[in-house]
Amino acid sequence: MPDQSLTAATIPLLSLMLITLPAATLLIWLVRDPAKARWIALSTVLLDLFVALIVVTGFDPGDAGFQLIERHEWIPTLHAQYLVGVDGISVLFLPLTLLLFVGVILASWTSVGTMPRLYYSLLLVLASATLGIFCALDTLLFFLFWELTLIPIYFLVSLWGVGPNRRYAAVKYTLFMLVGGVPLLFAFLVLAFNRAALTGTGIPAGLAFDYPSLLQAPLPPSLQMTVFLLLLLGFGVKTPLFPLHTWLPVLAENGPVGIAALMTGLKLGAYGLIRFAVPLAPDAALELHWLLAGLGVIGILYGALAATAQTNLRSMLAFSSISHVGLVVLGVASFNLQGIQGALFQLLNFTVVAGGLFLVAGFLHQRTGTTELIGLGGAARTMPLLASFFLFLGLASLGLPGTSGFPAELLLILSALKTHTGAGLAALFSLIVGAGYFLGMYRKAFFGPVRTIYVDRSLDLRRRELLVAIPLALVVLTLGLYPQCVLDSTQATLGEWVSRFASN
Repeated sequence: MPDQSLTAATIPLLSLMLITLPAATLLIWLVRDPAKARWIALSTVLLDLFVALIVVTGFDPGDAGFQLIERHEWIPTLHAQYLVGVDGISVLFLPLTLLLFVGVILASWTSVGTMPRLYYSLLLVLASATLGIFCALDTLLFFLFWELTLIPIYFLVSLWGVGPNRRYAAVKYTLFMLVGGVPLLFAFLVLAFNRAALTGTGIPAGLAFDYPSLLQAPLPPSLQMTVFLLLLLGFGVKTPLFPLHTWLPVLAENGPVGIAALMTGLKLGAYGLIRFAVPLAPDAALELHWLLAGLGVIGILYGALAATAQTNLRSMLAFSSISHVGLVVLGVASFNLQGIQGALFQLLNFTVVAGGLFLVAGFLHQRTGTTELIGLGGAARTMPLLASFFLFLGLASLGLPGTSGFPAELLLILSALKTHTGAGLAALFSLIVGAGYFLGMYRKAFFGPVRTIYVDRSLDLRRRELLVAIPLALVVLTLGLYPQCVLDSTQATLGEWVSRFASN
């Protein structure tokens, strides 16, 4: 099995990011003026973004192991540790995640009039838990961060949602995630018990939850199948995979646009498949490659066809993300470097493209009070900048050459055609369908005659909103014109990821 080397951190940069965000929530409540909550939240996330950029610039892409390791005792009796670190799989998610949170804060700058302290406090807690998911190298610590995301999302959706069914959307999402967390916990316990059995020291003395040790621990075939299916089910709910996806369209249409941007932009379930499910049970993953590929194809086709039937921009974007994440799962099922690099690239692409599309749709909703096609039409006449950014990000999601979507989808399609030819052809068909539903809906929403007074009197993007759209567009262009920066950062780590299958 490949060696997972560890490089200790001299400065606890990762902990600094994780701690400053919840610490800022205390400052929000200590400051008397509630209006300053947004400034405190924005300043803290920008500070963390600066730290994340330091992490990326100091990251050694030639080292396939984990770097910036921080290890402290957490629950000694269970041998659970506070263990964080990054590698080529996780490091680029840190700055892009924080950039998306900056966009969410700026997008909600004037739209959150009630309980701003609570809103921005919950947003900072959510940001910290999300970063923790990318940094955690102890499975119990990972599970803690995973479950911690539920609390802020529930209250953010139920209290600041924009649809009539926002409380239903909050409850449905929470119940789905709670149910999905059960198989994750069972899988992590099975891995820890197996490690104890291998050492012969019994329970709890032989328990181990640190990810690097679990990667080195042999897992019997029967347990591999159990662990893989449990992790696939748990992460599949969050990805989401069909038929576990029904919470996403409801949340996208009824929740706050910023939270919908985070749910579609940050595919934490797909990240979990790449980080945990496949490497920890490689034999089972190889044996069930047909299941992964099948789930990917079903998601690709179902999401694309369902998106064609939508009359709401947010619902269309939700189903479109289901289709695109199906392509990611198909790339994972290839078990080769080309496919997994494309899958990871696409996940990074989601953060800026899918998240950005929802934020721009949110700007449109703030002006017109709707994202239903019947209430739009002719929006490009009064809001040309908004229409241009929405079109650019939408074309990036379709894989337009010169944007970040092109290298990601090219790698995925080529890999799929090589390993699962039929699935690859289905993916190509979905790209055609995707272009059809996006351009058709864009034409109805932004072209033609102005049909409502709200569209006629709407102002174009303000300076604050341009500060959201321009950086996201620049990232899309940079990664599209220079994809090697992503490929170089992930090459060594993903090379070892693939080697686990070459050695089995």
